[in-house]
Amino acid sequence: MRRLLAISVVALLPLTNVTAAQAQDPADRQQAFAAAAEEFQVPESVLLGVSYLESRWDAHAGQPSSDAGFGPMHLTDAAAYTGSNHHHEGEEDARGDDSRPLPPAEHEPAPAEIPASLRTMERAAELTGESHERLRTDDAANIRGGAALLADYQKSLGAPLSDDPGEWYGAVAKYSGAEEAGAARFFADEVFSVIEKGAERTTDDGERVRLPAVPDLQKIVKWLDKLGLRPTRPDGVECPASVSCEWIASAYQQLPNGNYGHYDLANRPFSQKIDYIIIHDMEGYFLPSIRLNQDPNYRASWQYSIRSTDGHIAQHIKSKDVAWQAGNWYINAKSIGIEHEGFLAEGGTWYTEAMYRSSARLVRYLALKHGVPLDRAHILGHDNVPGTLPSTVRGMHEDPGPFWDWAHYFQLMGAPLHQFGGPRAGAVMIKPDFATNKPYFYGCDRKNPSAACPPLPAGTVWLRTEPRPDAPLVKDIGKHPTGESLYSVYDHSARASTGQRFAVAGRQGDWTAIWYLGQKAWFHNPADAPTAVPSMGLVVTPKPGKATVPVYGRAYPEQEAYPEGIPYQAVTPLQYTFSAGEKYTLAGPAAAEYYRAVTFNLEDHKVVRGKTKYLEIQFGHRVMFVKADDVQVTFSG
Repeated sequence: MRRLLAISVVALLPLTNVTAAQAQDPADRQQAFAAAAEEFQVPESVLLGVSYLESRWDAHAGQPSSDAGFGPMHLTDAAAYTGSNHHHEGEEDARGDDSRPLPPAEHEPAPAEIPASLRTMERAAELTGESHERLRTDDAANIRGGAALLADYQKSLGAPLSDDPGEWYGAVAKYSGAEEAGAARFFADEVFSVIEKGAERTTDDGERVRLPAVPDLQKIVKWLDKLGLRPTRPDGVECPASVSCEWIASAYQQLPNGNYGHYDLANRPFSQKIDYIIIHDMEGYFLPSIRLNQDPNYRASWQYSIRSTDGHIAQHIKSKDVAWQAGNWYINAKSIGIEHEGFLAEGGTWYTEAMYRSSARLVRYLALKHGVPLDRAHILGHDNVPGTLPSTVRGMHEDPGPFWDWAHYFQLMGAPLHQFGGPRAGAVMIKPDFATNKPYFYGCDRKNPSAACPPLPAGTVWLRTEPRPDAPLVKDIGKHPTGESLYSVYDHSARASTGQRFAVAGRQGDWTAIWYLGQKAWFHNPADAPTAVPSMGLVVTPKPGKATVPVYGRAYPEQEAYPEGIPYQAVTPLQYTFSAGEKYTLAGPAAAEYYRAVTFNLEDHKVVRGKTKYLEIQFGHRVMFVKADDVQVTFSG
C-alpha cells in the first residue's frame, strides 16, 4: 500500500495577497462558519451542513500534503493524477489462487484528465484572494473558500442569495462535484437531512461545533434541474434505493494462451454462500481505478467503487460472480469487494462523511441480502484478510488503514459496536475514542517517508511486549520474519483495530493484555479513557493434550473430498504458533470449500466441499482459521 508516483501535475495559482478577513481570523471554528456565512451571504446552516458531510467539520491537521481534499470544506487541490491503484503495489496476487497464478499485466490505461471536482481550491483562491497554502492549512480561510464557492454556484444557477436554506439545494448539489444527477441529489439530500436534524460534535482538533436543527425544511429541488447533469445508468445494479448507484461493467473477456480477464463467473449464493464484505481503499482516484476494472488484461477487480466527494457508487461485477480483490482465493470466492477512492496515509481527508454514509448503506443492504453478520469478523478490511500460505503473508495489503473510522461506520450501518459484559470479562473489543486517539505513526508524507505523521484520529492501538509505554512492539513473524514491527502507517504488525475482539491474557494497572499471534500483547487501557470495552463471548483454545495447533489462511477441504480431475489444494499451516493456554475469540464456523475456476467458461467451474469443520478466529490483526477437531470452545465469561 505504498503511495503512487505522480503522472501529471496541476499548476497552482500564485495567489498570495492578504485580505482584511485574513487579518481578523475568527477565534474558533463555530465563529469561522458564522463569519464566512455572513461575508458571502450563505445561510450558516447550509455552510455547516455541507462541511459536515465533507469532513464532519474536521481540519485533518492540514493534510494531505498535496493531493486532494483539505480542511473542513474539503477544498480539492489535486497535484497529481494516477493511472493505477494499490493492486499494482507489493507482492500480493489479487486472485490469491496458487492453482492458477495470474500472468503479468500487459498494459495500464493512460492517465485521465483531472476533473473539476478535484480542483475546487483553484476557484476558491480566485474568489477569496486566499493563497493555496492558507486554504490548505488555515481552517478559517478554508471555510471562507467553501462559502465563496457555494455563493458562486448559487449565482451561476440564477438562484437568489436567500436566507432560506431550501433555495440553496442546487448549489449544494453542485458542491458535490458530481457529474451524475443521482449522485448530486444524494449529496444534497444528505446535507439537508443533517440540516433538518441538526448535529453537534467535537472535531479532531478539539473544536466544539453545533448545527441547530432546522425542522420542516423545504428543499427547492427545481435548482437541481438547472445543473444539466447526466442521468446515471442503473442497469440492474444491486444497491439500496437511498444511494446514487450506476452500472459500469467490468471487463470479462477471453485472452490468448488460455487466459481470461479479469474475474470469475459463478452462481452465488446458490453455489457458495457470501460470508464476507471486504473494505478497500484504491490508493488512487475514482475514474482511473474504474478504467482498470474495465481492462481485461488487468490482474485485479472488485464489485463496487465509491467516490470520495459525494459517495457515488459504481457497480462493476454482479455479487453472484467472484472478483479478484482480496489476495486470498478462499475469501474472494465467499466475499464482495468494495473499493473507496483515496489513500491510506491520508485517510481522514478522503474518507468523507458522504462516502461513509453511502458505503454503510451499501454494506448493510448487501449484508442483509446475503446473511453476512454485521461485525468486524465478517465486515473485513483488506488488512484483515489472511495470507494463503507462509510465503504470501508478507505481501498482503494493508488498506484501508488506521484512519478508517470503524466505530462511526458501524453506527451508520445501524449496528453500533457495543460493550457486552462487566469490567472483568474474559474478552474485550478494541474501541478507542476515534476523535481523541492519535497514536504516533510515520510514513504519511511521500516526500519524507521517515517523518512523523501529523497527529490524526485513528481507530487502532499499539501492542507491546510489556505493560509500559516504552516496551517494544510485539512481533509478527509472518510480516517481518527476521525483524521488528514498525510504527509505519503501512504496518499493522503490532496493532489492534476498532471492533476486533480478543481474549484477555492479563491486566496490570492501566494496561490490558490480549492473546495476539501467539503472544501476550499489552495495550494502554486506562479506566478514565478506555481504548477497549468488555465483550464476552466464545473463545477457542487447544484441546487438552495438544501443545500447539496449526492456524490456516484458508479453509480448504481434505484431500479425499476432491473428485477426479480437480487437483488437491494443500491445506498448509501458516508460520504462527497457537499454544496451549492461549485463547482467541471465535467468529463462527467456516465452510470447508474450494471453488475450482480456472477457465473462461462457467460450465467448467466446480465447488469442492469437504467434511472438515473449520472455525474462524481473531488471531492477530488478520482473521485466521483452525480445525474444530484441534480446539475446544468455551465461554469467556
